[in-house]
Amino acid sequence: MASFTVQQEPFDCSEYGNGSCPENERPLAIRAAMYSFMSGAIFITVFGNLAMIISISSFRKLHTPTNFLILSMAVTDSLLGFTIMPYSMIRSVENCWYFGLTFCKIHYSVDLMLSVTSIFHLCSVAIDRFYAICYPLHYSTKMTIPVIKQLLLLCWSVPGAFAFGVVFSEAYADGIEGYDILVACSSSCPVMFNKLWGITLFMAGFFLPGSVMVGIYGKIFAVSRKHSRAISNLPENQNNLMRKDKKAAKTLGIVMGVFLVCWFPCFFTILLDPFLNFSTPAVLFDALTWFGYFNSTCNPLIYGFFYPWFRRALKYILLGKIFSSCFHNTNLFTQKETK
Repeated sequence: MASFTVQQEPFDCSEYGNGSCPENERPLAIRAAMYSFMSGAIFITVFGNLAMIISISSFRKLHTPTNFLILSMAVTDSLLGFTIMPYSMIRSVENCWYFGLTFCKIHYSVDLMLSVTSIFHLCSVAIDRFYAICYPLHYSTKMTIPVIKQLLLLCWSVPGAFAFGVVFSEAYADGIEGYDILVACSSSCPVMFNKLWGITLFMAGFFLPGSVMVGIYGKIFAVSRKHSRAISNLPENQNNLMRKDKKAAKTLGIVMGVFLVCWFPCFFTILLDPFLNFSTPAVLFDALTWFGYFNSTCNPLIYGFFYPWFRRALKYILLGKIFSSCFHNTNLFTQKETK
């Protein structure tokens, strides 16, 4: 099994520049542009998702099972922006990892955990919307707060155990020729998955939960079409409730689609790379990783575009009205939205 610990015998690191960072060939203007663009993405990721967290936490009208799942997903995205993206930005721009091998393992473990946690959250949201749209009469008894707590425990514990277990056991590198010397001599943050763990990560962390989500949303929209034909015969209050649930399902379906589009190239590259003798250029893999990160940047923008209540809550936050003693009971929904 490969190890991050340097072996007793000395390695010849001349091929890797004796462990020193390679000279950065990017012009200063390009590096400044990269720092500016990535810093902007980090700012939106952290503060956009923080606004979602404050909104749902603070306004009692937003304390619903679905919103608690969205709240936890926003925590995931904000943590990615706060704990992962800044270090990845420095590595990407400077083409060097300055923070040591131990922190490299921690960084990659948290990165992997948050990525898989996001897709688990989206699966949970899909299940929630499935009951709301397909079995509305049973929704309040099926998707209770205790059930949501169990789903959230599953969403955080399983990816956490998987990510830290695989990375710190170094099982992912077992059998990769030359990995020991790469770790000992490289100035990057080398993490490569062998064929077994590349397939395992792609299937368990992306393909299977992604397939479940697509299947559930396919069922949801099939049922929604049937409801659309019969919706004119329903009482007005039930009619509006079904329209509201359909809109929520559509919005969360867009969130799911953006996630799959953003993260598929990265996960697929992890799957293929060991079969291509790890020939994927580091710059390409780095770009695909950032494309996945941008999913966490997009989510608060999607919520802001499709959820009027989020825009109103954001206005309260920016104007400082959340410090008012009675703001917690503020109704963020218009009369039309609450009918």
